Amino acid sequence: MSIDLSRVLGEARIPELPAPYFGKVRDCYDLPADSEFPNGRRILISSDRISAFDRILAAIPWKGQVLTQVARWWFDRTADICPNHVTAYPDPNVVIGKRVDILPVEIVVRGYLAGTTSTSVLTQYKAGLREMYGHRLPDGLRDNEALPAAIITPTSKAFDGGHDEPLTADEIVSQGLLTKAQWDEVSDKALRLFAFGQKVAAERGLILVDTKYEFGLDENGQILLADEIHTPDSSRYWIQDGYQAALETGSRPPSFDKDVIRSWVVARCDPYKDPLPEIPAEMIAQTAAVYIEAYERITGETFVPDTSGATPLDRVRQNLAPWFGL
Repeated sequence: MSIDLSRVLGEARIPELPAPYFGKVRDCYDLPADSEFPNGRRILISSDRISAFDRILAAIPWKGQVLTQVARWWFDRTADICPNHVTAYPDPNVVIGKRVDILPVEIVVRGYLAGTTSTSVLTQYKAGLREMYGHRLPDGLRDNEALPAAIITPTSKAFDGGHDEPLTADEIVSQGLLTKAQWDEVSDKALRLFAFGQKVAAERGLILVDTKYEFGLDENGQILLADEIHTPDSSRYWIQDGYQAALETGSRPPSFDKDVIRSWVVARCDPYKDPLPEIPAEMIAQTAAVYIEAYERITGETFVPDTSGATPLDRVRQNLAPWFGL
């Protein structure tokens, strides 16, 4: 597929929509409460922006559509495991969901000894820790090896811009972050969602390594899955072919490598302090191709870009017009 680099949704600032909130990647609007949705609904528009180092690096054609449609594919197939917030998909880049109170615990499920951040199990394991997040890992595990069983590694959600802190199940309950019943339900749903995701991924020649879930409470106190699920941005996928060889040599398993832009930027500046260099067009096209490949490998379906409308923003505006002025 040829990549039209001009066909991007850089932002979705739509003044006719109410109560805006603009994130790093999503532009959101809150619809007012009504009799059907007492807490209101939220319009979440996935732009094509790609962020790292707390900055926007570039806009990647079709990235927003890929992420929205991958999440939709999984939401449709997991509603029997956990109900979700979705109420409508008015546009390929847009989901409308029930407004929920996001639970104050970040739920990450890990099936492998992997990761690079300070809170990852691999980083802590290599530092000599064996007790982490309320789990005990055995000695002798290799980098990127499968864990004896999938585990949840919860952290506190730092809503005020602070740092997430590792938690155990006992701490979550004792600190009043969740009730025992809520934790039991959330952990059960998260592990079941992950097991299903791993099963489907294996059928596609992929390994679902780890993932993040967002859960929230609706107006009735029901736990809903929100945000996204099993997308290439919220999850780590490895490609099965080549995994065993990488494990034997201690090298990084093959994956959907979206880090090429980040690595290119780091090689040329301090991204936390310096002005960002312009990302080359060929690198943007390469990253777009990675997202499209991820969609097709994960879902088993051919990616069909929506080229309607003079621009992606014109199309989004037209599809969201029924909600103008609310």
